[in-house]
Amino acid sequence: MNKLDGLFEKKHEIALGGGQKRIDAQHARNKLTARERMEILFDKGSFRELDVFVSHRCHNFGMEENHAPGDGVVTGFGRIEGRPVYAFAQDFTVLGGSLGEAHADKIVKVQQMALRMGAPLVGIYDSGGARIQEGVNSLDGFAKIFYQNTISSGVIPQISVIMGPCAGGAVYSPAITDFIFMVDQTSQMFITGPLVIKAVTGEDISSEALGGAKTHNTVSGVAQFIGKNDKETLLEVRELLGYLPSSNREPVPCLEITDAPDRLVEWFNGFIPDDPKKPYDIYEIIKGLADHGEYYDVMPLFAKNMATCFIRINGKTVGVIANQPLFMAGCLDINSSDKAARFIRFCDAFRIPLLTLVDVPGFLPGVEQETGGIIRHGAKMLFAYCEATVPKVTMVLRKAYGGAYIAMCSRGLGSDINFAWPTAQIAVMGAEGAADIVFTKEINSSAAPEEKRKEKIAEYEEKFNNPYCAAERGYVEDIIEPATARQKVLEAFEMLRTKTQELPEKRHGNIPL
Repeated sequence: MNKLDGLFEKKHEIALGGGQKRIDAQHARNKLTARERMEILFDKGSFRELDVFVSHRCHNFGMEENHAPGDGVVTGFGRIEGRPVYAFAQDFTVLGGSLGEAHADKIVKVQQMALRMGAPLVGIYDSGGARIQEGVNSLDGFAKIFYQNTISSGVIPQISVIMGPCAGGAVYSPAITDFIFMVDQTSQMFITGPLVIKAVTGEDISSEALGGAKTHNTVSGVAQFIGKNDKETLLEVRELLGYLPSSNREPVPCLEITDAPDRLVEWFNGFIPDDPKKPYDIYEIIKGLADHGEYYDVMPLFAKNMATCFIRINGKTVGVIANQPLFMAGCLDINSSDKAARFIRFCDAFRIPLLTLVDVPGFLPGVEQETGGIIRHGAKMLFAYCEATVPKVTMVLRKAYGGAYIAMCSRGLGSDINFAWPTAQIAVMGAEGAADIVFTKEINSSAAPEEKRKEKIAEYEEKFNNPYCAAERGYVEDIIEPATARQKVLEAFEMLRTKTQELPEKRHGNIPL
């Protein structure tokens, strides 16, 4: 055998990972192998693997006899829709994808390369956790990965894809990254597993209920997206990257403009119900504003009273934050405040303009919200908007009451351009509550208190519960015909394209975490 044949044989052996038997077992669990996942994630034939021959140096507990091709992780770079992207994928067929010293070094190396080149990083997790045989070396490996995640935060997009187990300290790398995808029924994330929980607290729970994709997408808010299988999930990652710049040094992607910039949305004119208590679907408004009605929903299953999504307007990416009247009347609460604040900060970090659509009756009242820290959580959203220096356009569709009006990027919070529809109601509170407070003496002293109350509610609505008072005082730049909303928003963002704003010099702010 010549040397070239020897090279080919070694590479073929490494490409098989833990061997055909373990590959078959991976497929039997409805999971792809690390290299199969890379082939789906990257443009066809573009992926190039790095550190192919790296393996562990451990001699404890018989590890010297345990050959580990690639040390259980595939790393490299390629192109997604023609743009450079770096990635790593843990290989569950090799030592259960467990993380040892060499495994961690491979990940850190590709993290550093992505940061230096200003390209996104995608991490695919499928691992049994720290490699016990390597002891503290494994723990230090995790620490180095966390450090690199943190240093890269806000510089390059970091996306985590959970495609199997991710437990213990390993969960904190995905938690630091920008977005987490999970696969339904085949991925789990938790600090301590069901057996430990049962032993310590006596609680009996399955792995799926404790840390499955549905749990983290609907209850905990740890993950932002859920896919049906490996392939669908990876294709969704590709789609998300299409909305994002490669780094904070680059402008947002701009696609060829094929949707008319001056397009009217005629049906907007009668879309908002006359009854302020009647809900509607905010996504219909979002689709009407977006190029070709396309949007990419972020955290669609968590805090549904708040919509956060990416759209394109005139070919360029815009981040949308919007109250959803279909859920909790669009009130702000603990979870929706966290959801919005995180999304706002991501967009600001990567120079993605912000569009805020407002229909909010207030913060959700209740003992649970107050004791749960709604003041602190709501402050995160205020902080995020105030700190953001990207172009900010706000459009009030209907209700905009009290502190919630302020929190939804009002003029005072730094919105650059503020529009309102004629259906907007900008006030300290709703007309009924306001009338009960402002006109309580007149109502109670009236011979017909109910009739007097209706009269005073109508009087308050006419004088205050409309967009004109705000417009007269300069808090709203224009009250627009709803059909022209797309035109107005597009023009505003084009005008704001060259916006520059410098915050006072400081190490960093102290967001109320």
